[in-house]
Amino acid sequence: MKYRKLGRSGLQVSEVSFGCMSLAAGEASSVRLLQQAFDKGVSFFDTADLYDKGENEKLVGQAFKEMRDQVVIATKGGNQWRPDGSGWDWNPAKRYLLGAVEKSLQRLQTDYIDLYQLHGGTLDDPIDEVIDAFEQLKQQGKIRHYGISSIRPNVIREYVQRAGITSVMMQYSLLDRRPEESCLDLLQEHHIGVLARGSLAQGLLAGKAPKAYLNYTSAEVEKAAGVVAEKAGGAHTATSIAVRFVLQNPAVTSAVLGIRTPAQLNAALQAAAAPPLPADVLQALQQAVPATVYEQHR
Repeated sequence: MKYRKLGRSGLQVSEVSFGCMSLAAGEASSVRLLQQAFDKGVSFFDTADLYDKGENEKLVGQAFKEMRDQVVIATKGGNQWRPDGSGWDWNPAKRYLLGAVEKSLQRLQTDYIDLYQLHGGTLDDPIDEVIDAFEQLKQQGKIRHYGISSIRPNVIREYVQRAGITSVMMQYSLLDRRPEESCLDLLQEHHIGVLARGSLAQGLLAGKAPKAYLNYTSAEVEKAAGVVAEKAGGAHTATSIAVRFVLQNPAVTSAVLGIRTPAQLNAALQAAAAPPLPADVLQALQQAVPATVYEQHR
């Protein structure tokens, strides 16, 4: 496993990291899977208080309570579950975020969070209040670093200009190259790490039956997946090609892969071990389908 520094922080994170959202709640097998990933070199684990109403954070806390200082734990806040459990509402208020962190710390069985992320964001938010909350938590030692999880260029620009964010988590893949046009160069210029999610485009780049995705038709998705499959072989699987495409953008620090099963973990580890893509393969992938741009929140 190779490691990269996340933004301007001192955090060293694995190139391929563990997205915890889909783990089965309350299952000993989920805890074992997290520990197996750690044993194989995965150092960065991403969760959120929203996932399974906090149960996902509990899994991560249980898995790493005996090795807390050896892993990088990231979680997110800003989505508040309704009392009746029927759904959640966006709440970026300072008071709410300060309380949400306390609950996350309890579930994670830790006294600090390595990376605390705003789980969304709009221009209508009290952004200065959000930043104040993050900075207060950082001064108190309850979080080490903070960032945002967003695909909105206008929101990302505001936090780049006004906050000391360490990272931005965003969707990025061969079938979602929108960040290339508006975000990746900006973040690299400001030494802010990119945590890329959705690298496999819901599995469409790794063998799942083609379907329409974002602005791409089913036929375009099939074409892109076909190029990925055609280039697979030797040290590269379809999964590793899709992941390496993302990691070869210099702005990207880590590919956060959703992992739920041992097979998915093995595929992620194979991608981590795979060599960089040759220039001709990278070019073929880039030419497979036209790159799209963000149409909203520009």
